[in-house]
Amino acid sequence: MDISPRLPPFNENVAKRYIDAAVQTSGLPEFLGIRTTFVEPGRMRVQIPVDPKLVTRIGNMHGGVLSALCDHVLGSVCYLHMPDGYWAATTEFKLNLLAPVSSGTVTAEATIIAMTRTTAVVRIDVTNDGRPCCAAQGTVLILPPRQPKPTG
Repeated sequence: MDISPRLPPFNENVAKRYIDAAVQTSGLPEFLGIRTTFVEPGRMRVQIPVDPKLVTRIGNMHGGVLSALCDHVLGSVCYLHMPDGYWAATTEFKLNLLAPVSSGTVTAEATIIAMTRTTAVVRIDVTNDGRPCCAAQGTVLILPPRQPKPTG
């Protein structure tokens, strides 16, 4: 019995842009050093180095960094199945911090659990050099392109 979710069509062009843009991100993903390393239908993997600028005074990566990483990949994986111009808006997500992170590389793998035209539920498994350090799940709204406001 196949229990994989039925997903809207996979957009190869978007997938290619995520991989090609690994060094061309901007904003918070650029600051955090997030790099997309793998995409396939319904799944995306990103990595972030444990940089000293992201570590607290006690030597562990701040939980807010792991939260931002999860939020980023939660929405990003949905773009692989969304029409061009649509956007994903996080409505909620839950995060369990499982182990401290103080060095190495953090990898987050997002898997779409369910997706309709208007919503998606995504699970994110996060590891630090292979050791589970965070588990998350969230929901995004899938919204059509914003229409310009009328002038006048």
